[in-house]
Amino acid sequence: MAVQAQRDSTAPPARPELAGGLRYLARQPIMDLRGRVYAYELLFRSGLGAFFSGDGDLATRTMLDNTVIFGLDKLTAGLPAFVNCTRDALTENLVYVLPTSMTVLEILEDVEPTPSLVTSCCKLKAEGFRLALDDFVWAPKFEPLVRLADYIKVDFRSTDYLDRRNLMRRLRGVTAAMVAEKIETQEEYQQACEEGFALFQGYYFCHPVLMENHKVPANRVSYFEILQLLHRDTLDLDKVSQLVKRDASLTYRLLRLVNSPMYAMQREVHSVQAALLVVGEETFRRVATLAIACELNAGQPAEILRLALVRGRFCELAARQCALDSTEQYLLGLMSLLPAMLRLPIEELTPMLPLRDEIRRALKGEANPERILLQWLESYEQGDWAACDAMVLAHGFNQKNMVECYGRAVVWAEVALQSAP
Repeated sequence: MAVQAQRDSTAPPARPELAGGLRYLARQPIMDLRGRVYAYELLFRSGLGAFFSGDGDLATRTMLDNTVIFGLDKLTAGLPAFVNCTRDALTENLVYVLPTSMTVLEILEDVEPTPSLVTSCCKLKAEGFRLALDDFVWAPKFEPLVRLADYIKVDFRSTDYLDRRNLMRRLRGVTAAMVAEKIETQEEYQQACEEGFALFQGYYFCHPVLMENHKVPANRVSYFEILQLLHRDTLDLDKVSQLVKRDASLTYRLLRLVNSPMYAMQREVHSVQAALLVVGEETFRRVATLAIACELNAGQPAEILRLALVRGRFCELAARQCALDSTEQYLLGLMSLLPAMLRLPIEELTPMLPLRDEIRRALKGEANPERILLQWLESYEQGDWAACDAMVLAHGFNQKNMVECYGRAVVWAEVALQSAP
């Protein structure tokens, strides 16, 4: 990632209520060649190193507090966490508030590889941390760090093919895994694969090549019909049950979710009708919608569904802040990634969805009041804190609550995925 402090320096000065502290903490997936999440980069408001540039004791306490509040293992589902660090964070032992076994310390590109820094990095490696070189561009002075590095990250947007080919030639024989950053399209992903990169960071998996002149597959059309029934004021149990039972896979997912720890049933549920009677209409609507989302994403990277679940749950939790309907917001966030799941344009999908016209327009990208929370979250996912601040101030959001909603949504999504394989 680019140095977060540099990004922030171009933004308007933050108001006092927005400045300082780890007010924002988001994550971005790092994927492997098989399309599985290998790790997450954690994006702090000003980057870990910049955050530590002031009062070290205060920074350490605040960092520890936030690690405890969010739970690093929950934010990353137990996967490695990549964290940006500057010189002070590495040389003054401030990173020891993080768990060594699951933390990868990213050495920012503007950090000078002085003898004292190299010595500190050797010590950190010996303690169990892994090291990554961020936005790496070759220079002889970096050789000591290259020998220590476990990962070398290359920005695809600031380098061209010749730059990367020359870099790969210089690094031949180096054991560090090569990470391609800012991969936003399938074409860039394919190019990175051909160039020998092993890991990939960016939202290319959410932008697959869309199929043209295709319709929703027949075995998926019934899911939209079920969604229509689920979100009517009065639930027609007979119709919903018959539609669900026609699809063995959907029935299995629904019953597995109802019987999972998410819903803590007193006794095991064995039928669609029993699920409704035991959990009630509102919970049934939620669990059935979640099961359908799992089925719609069949055959696509699991991270698409994970992100959709985070978006849906976040929008639902944060809806109270702006007097929006929580059920509609849940569907808006969840369905925002339908094009990636089905590889179809959103224009072909929205007529089938049980949503008001305003929500359909929000799905198409129209900047209306119903899209405010999703818009804030999209900026948050990218680490665009200036845009997040602007929306917080413009709409009167409670910044702390927004971040807490995000953290809760991440944890909820992980539990949901574990319950619905």
